Amino acid sequence: MCGIVGYIGNKNAQEIIIEGLRKLEYRGYDSAGLAVLTEQGLSLDKKQGRLANLEELLAAQPLKGHVGIGHTRWATHGRPSDLNAHPHTDAKRKFAVVHNGIIENFLSIKEELVQKGYTFVSETDTEVIAHLLDDLYDGDLVATVQKAVKRMRGAYALGIMSEHEPDKLIAVRLASPLIVGVGEGESFIGSDIPALLEHTRDVYILNEGEMAVLTRDGVELFDTETGQKLERDIFHVDWDLVQAEKGGFDSFMLKEIFEQPQAIRDTIGSRIDLDEKKVVLPELKMSDAQLASYDRIYIIACGTSMHAGLVGKDVIEKLTRIPVEVAVASEFRYRDPIYTDKTLMIVISQSGETADTLAALREAKKSGVTVMAITNVVGSSVAREADEVLFTWAGPEVAVASTKAYTSQVAALYMFALYLSQIKGTQSAEQIAEIVDHLLELPGQISQILADADHVRQYAERIKDVTSLFFIGRSLDYAVSLEGSLKLKEISYIHSEAYAAGELKHGTLALIEEDVPVIALATQPDIYEKMVSNIVEVKARGAHVLGFAFAGDNDLIKTVDQVVYVPKTLPLLAPILTVIPLQLLAYYTSAARGLDVDKPRNLAKSVTVE
Repeated sequence: MCGIVGYIGNKNAQEIIIEGLRKLEYRGYDSAGLAVLTEQGLSLDKKQGRLANLEELLAAQPLKGHVGIGHTRWATHGRPSDLNAHPHTDAKRKFAVVHNGIIENFLSIKEELVQKGYTFVSETDTEVIAHLLDDLYDGDLVATVQKAVKRMRGAYALGIMSEHEPDKLIAVRLASPLIVGVGEGESFIGSDIPALLEHTRDVYILNEGEMAVLTRDGVELFDTETGQKLERDIFHVDWDLVQAEKGGFDSFMLKEIFEQPQAIRDTIGSRIDLDEKKVVLPELKMSDAQLASYDRIYIIACGTSMHAGLVGKDVIEKLTRIPVEVAVASEFRYRDPIYTDKTLMIVISQSGETADTLAALREAKKSGVTVMAITNVVGSSVAREADEVLFTWAGPEVAVASTKAYTSQVAALYMFALYLSQIKGTQSAEQIAEIVDHLLELPGQISQILADADHVRQYAERIKDVTSLFFIGRSLDYAVSLEGSLKLKEISYIHSEAYAAGELKHGTLALIEEDVPVIALATQPDIYEKMVSNIVEVKARGAHVLGFAFAGDNDLIKTVDQVVYVPKTLPLLAPILTVIPLQLLAYYTSAARGLDVDKPRNLAKSVTVE
C-alpha cells in the first residue's frame, strides 16, 4: 500500500507532488520517486529510503514542469532500491507509471515482451506496465491504457503519463483506492485524500474498473472495460487533515480493520493460478523436491503472529499430514530444540525486526536449519536473513494492535499449506480447487461483515464496564479465541482470557459467576455438539454468552443469549472471518471506554528488545 500523487496544471508540479507525498509517507517509506514532463522531455529521479532522500536530490537538481506523477513505496515485488522505486518508464522514456497493488500475471506479460526485445532493469511487476504501454501505443493514450488494462490481472491503482500526449494524466482503479481532485485550471491524482486537501476539496472517488482522464480543464470518467463515459457528482470533502490521514475513520486501527479485504486480496492474488485453480509460490527459491522432503515444521513467533501460527499449524497438519509445533519465540530461543536435516522453521513477524523471533531465526541457522519467513516488510532483518520469504502484502500498519497484518499472515500460511499439499499429493486437485474458490470469496465476505457491524458495537457498550470476560472455542476456533482475547485486553485493558472449551471443567468453571460475559466460537462441525455442551456448562453457572456461528446456523441461538453470524465458508477458512468481528469488538469496547485505540499503554508497535 503505497502513496501516489499526480498533478497537471500551471504550477510547479514537483513542489505539489512532493508536498502531497509528505502527507502520504505513512503509506510507504522504503523509496520514493518523481517523474515530470520538462522542456527536455520526461525526466525522473528516484531514491531508496525516506522521502527526505529524494527531496535532497531534487533540491540540487529540480525537475521543472507542470505535469508529473510521484510515488512513495512500500515494497512488494523487488527489494527497496533506486531501480525498484517508482515511477517506472519504458526504455525510450515515453511513458511513466506509478502503481499500487499487484499485477498477478506480470511474469507471462514480461516473457512476451522480452521475446519482442524489451529489456527490464528492475525486479518489479510495475515496469511491465510501462513497456506494455509502449508496445500497444497506437497514437491514442486513452485507448492504449484501456487495451493494456485488459491484458492485466490483479489489483491496482495506476497513475500514467506520456511524452506522446503531455496534456493528459490517466488514473485507473481496480481494487486499490484512487482519488481524483478537481481544481481551477488544474487536476490531481492521489491514493488518499490527505495528498490533495491543501489544493482542493472537490474529488471523484474512483470505483472499481474506472478510469479518469485528467487535463488542466477538468476530469472525465470512463468505464475501463467498455470505454463508456460516466457521469458522477463531485464529492466535497469536509474532513480535517487528521481525519483525512485516517481515511475518514476515527482511528488508524479502524481504518486498518476496513483495509483487510484489500490486504487479503493482495496477499493471495498473485499466488493463485486462476486457470488451474491451484497455488503458485514463484518467490520460493528451494525446489519442490526439497520442500516435500521436510517431515517436521516449527512455527516461531510472538503475540498476534504466534496466534496466526496456531491457525497455520492446524491447517498445515490437516492438509499435508506433517507434524507442526508452534512455539513462542522468547521461550524457544532458550531451548535446545531437536533439529534434523528434514526440519523446516517458519518465523512470523509483522515488522521483520521482532528481537526474540530474529534471535530464534539466527540460532536455527547456526544449526543448519532452513528458515522461511512470513513478514510484512521487504528489506527487514528477518526478510534479509531468512532462506525463504513469503511477504504479506498488507501495507503499512500504524496502529499498535495488529489487525490486517494478522489476517494476511494467516492467508500466507494457507497459501503455503496448499502449495505443500499440492507437491506432496496429500490433497487432490479437486480438493485444492474447492479451497481456492472459497479463498477468493474471503475479501467480499469480510466486506459483508464490516458493513454489518452495529450489533458488535452494541455488545461493546454492554461489556465496557466489566472487569473480566472469557473467550472459548475448540480446534481452529480456539486459536481465534486467543487472538480475540489478546485484542480486547491490549486496547481496552479489560482482563480477558481464552480457553480451549473442553478445559473449562478442569478448573476455569470456578471463575464463571452470574452475568460474566463469555464469547463462544462455534464454526467447526466436527466438534460442534461438544462445543454446544461446553456453552451449556457456562450458561448453567450464570454466564451471559455471545456466540459466533456461520450464517444459516439456526441451532446456536437456542443455547446462547446472542449470536453474531459470519458468511458461510469452509470450516478450514473460518479463522479469517471470525476474527473480524472480534477485532471490531475490541475496537468498539476501547472506544466506549474513551481510550487511545491506536496507542495502548505500555505497548510498542515493533518489539525490538528482549
